[in-house]
Amino acid sequence: MHDVSFDIAKGETVAITGASGAGKSTLLAMLAGLDTPTAGHLWLDGQDLTALSEDGRARLRAQRVGFVFQSFHLIPALTALENVLLPLELAQRDRAESLARESLERVGLTPRVDHYPKQLSGGEQQRVALARAFVIRPAVLFADEPTGNLDANTGQRIIELMFEMNRTAHTTLVLVTHEQDLAARCDRILHMHAGRLVAP
Repeated sequence: MHDVSFDIAKGETVAITGASGAGKSTLLAMLAGLDTPTAGHLWLDGQDLTALSEDGRARLRAQRVGFVFQSFHLIPALTALENVLLPLELAQRDRAESLARESLERVGLTPRVDHYPKQLSGGEQQRVALARAFVIRPAVLFADEPTGNLDANTGQRIIELMFEMNRTAHTTLVLVTHEQDLAARCDRILHMHAGRLVAP
């Protein structure tokens, strides 16, 4: 990263685009507090991530951040319901099971709550990942190529779910994508080249 500076407003939808190796996923990891910069400051939901310890950043993520990745990152030994329960339990939320079931219902997976990831299609696994990301009602949802492993129809459904949740919950959506049509749906596009922000 080189001299990257920008603000994202609450409820805004932002696409990060650029060629492979441009620094998109690195930027996303820094915005989420998964990585820290060697210089400068990062603010997330009013808190300076660079001033927090690793445990402090983890607590903030557990309470305020949702993630959707290209490779789903579901835990194979847990059912769909148990995967969605996990962030609620980490955040010590009340009514955890009913909230997890409601979140799975929102993505149309009520009949599959007791299935393990290997028993689910790719699209179903991504919907579980989306339900898990939104179950804590995050201030910010980060999505890294969320439709990269899905066929076009399933990918479109995942995109519609993300934008619907952005509208209904006013969650800020920041996504990395190679898809120009998807990027164009966002309020703003940040284009990266060789670790720098450049004009799209």
